[in-house]
Amino acid sequence: MFKYDLKFIRNFSIIAHIDHGKSTIADRLLELTNTVSKREMQEQFLDDMELEREKGITIKAHPVTMYYTAKDGNTYQINFIDTPGHVDFSYEVSRSLSACEGALLIIDATQGVQAQTLANVFLAIDRNLEILPIINKIDLTNANVEDVKNQIEEVIGLPSKDVILASAKKNIGIEEILEKIIEVIPEPKKDTEDTLKALVFDSHYDPYKGVLAYVRILSGEIKKKSQIKFMATDKSFEVLEVGAFSPNEKPVDSLKAGEVGYIASNIKNTKDIKIGDTITNSKKPAKSPLPGFKIINPVVFAGIYPVDSSDFENLKDALTKLQLNDSALYIEQESSQALGFGFRCGFLGLLHLEITFERLLREYNLDIITTSPSVVYKIHLTDGKNVLIDNPAHFPDPTIIDSIKEPYVDCHVMIPSEYLGVVMNLGMEKRGLLIKTDTLDSKRLLLTFEIPMNEILTDFNDKLKSYTRGYGSFDYELSKYQKADIIKLEIKINEEVVDAFSTLVHRSKAEAKGRSLCKKLKDLIPKQLFKVPIQAAIGGKVIARETISSMGKNVTAKCYGGDITRKRKLWEKQKKGKKKMKEIGKVSIPSNVFTEVLKSE
Repeated sequence: MFKYDLKFIRNFSIIAHIDHGKSTIADRLLELTNTVSKREMQEQFLDDMELEREKGITIKAHPVTMYYTAKDGNTYQINFIDTPGHVDFSYEVSRSLSACEGALLIIDATQGVQAQTLANVFLAIDRNLEILPIINKIDLTNANVEDVKNQIEEVIGLPSKDVILASAKKNIGIEEILEKIIEVIPEPKKDTEDTLKALVFDSHYDPYKGVLAYVRILSGEIKKKSQIKFMATDKSFEVLEVGAFSPNEKPVDSLKAGEVGYIASNIKNTKDIKIGDTITNSKKPAKSPLPGFKIINPVVFAGIYPVDSSDFENLKDALTKLQLNDSALYIEQESSQALGFGFRCGFLGLLHLEITFERLLREYNLDIITTSPSVVYKIHLTDGKNVLIDNPAHFPDPTIIDSIKEPYVDCHVMIPSEYLGVVMNLGMEKRGLLIKTDTLDSKRLLLTFEIPMNEILTDFNDKLKSYTRGYGSFDYELSKYQKADIIKLEIKINEEVVDAFSTLVHRSKAEAKGRSLCKKLKDLIPKQLFKVPIQAAIGGKVIARETISSMGKNVTAKCYGGDITRKRKLWEKQKKGKKKMKEIGKVSIPSNVFTEVLKSE
């Protein structure tokens, strides 16, 4: 039976690249500690979203408390704080790591160290966490354990003698992992203050209890009926329920220093709770909040519109609910001439956008389309003002623009050395600058590029994977803003600008982009009774054009024989009609055209 004492508590996280076996190792730990019975057990137990299982990634962090009686005879409380592995969620990862004293570093024996593994390991090292390296999938025929051990020593700088060899599928090394967690990961430190200090490392919305804050208590104690205050938002609430995850929500009497759990306090507004915030006692508050809190700003923006305008309220409702689960999602209402009413949404990255889009489709059964993603540009106007623009519709008149700056990222690309040439060409094609090349071992390189963020948004990952046959991986972080020649590319259909297709591009890429958009639209828009010009223009200058030929109608079909002048008269009449129709005719663009064009974007 567990008896509360800091020396019997261990808090850890798992760091791993996508598909290196993090969820399977978590499953084995849950089984071995009897946290989940064999009857309830299913693969990827903690990834409870259908989307997480399908993509094989963790989207939402899921903590769980396990009790384990070690070989020394003591029962330990082991709190596992699951983290998302993808670069878009690195702030969530950093908050989860702040709630731990140690981390398991899982590396696939067949793939070795990957770019995202490195990024998250450095986050853990920055927080002085004790790192326990594990090589997983050692039972596979193509496992290369010795090479991976060398990479752990050379690339990460951890001694290979401490490495645990495991296979989660075959249940090898799992008990050794638990024993090592107790032996290597330090117990939580006792805080000098007795005042309540709790770190909010995640939150989610429960339809019955409101917003649940996932917390790690650093000092003090939190009970039902406690009066608490969120230090960043300065909002106070009364605690209605305190609980632990075992693995589902289970109410407990109190959470003490070192423990991990959740609190429900009737919070209905998503803005009242922020990841990384500090909770303290409202009557006897802490002197200062815990370090590391920052407000997350979105870096990628896209419009989300309902295909059927009657779904607008449903979309609004769905986005508000998603925002309660996902504090990084930014929402603002907007309208478009072509697409009607919708929302401008901000995301942490492309994967974040894709997952939000998928969740709207699956969880809320909405039929929606998104405009092509764009980044935030800083525009300095001639009158000295600075404006931030993420939407082509709000782009100022070029005559009043003094200069434009676009965001750049430091992009770390990890590849087998034989693909160096093609990946360097890809970097140059994306207007990137190779800053340095590091040799990781005899077979692999780490390239660091400085690339405009706009360039890695669309197809950088797809191209990297196809050029390196799936062996390349990349990770990026925002670095700075730099001056750039950015222009607005407008698409005109029958002389009318369609704002949904307008984009902000670098001048050097404008012509190619304009040509490809015009060509795509020519293939997708159905023929009308008159010729329809499709033009790509910068300012007033047309840089690309395609024409959809008119639908043929045989007006002389009813003429049998007779004089040719009769037919000529009918053709002349048809020509005048088409000219008039072109002047007043409207081109109706089916909604699937927007979807197809934006999908291929």
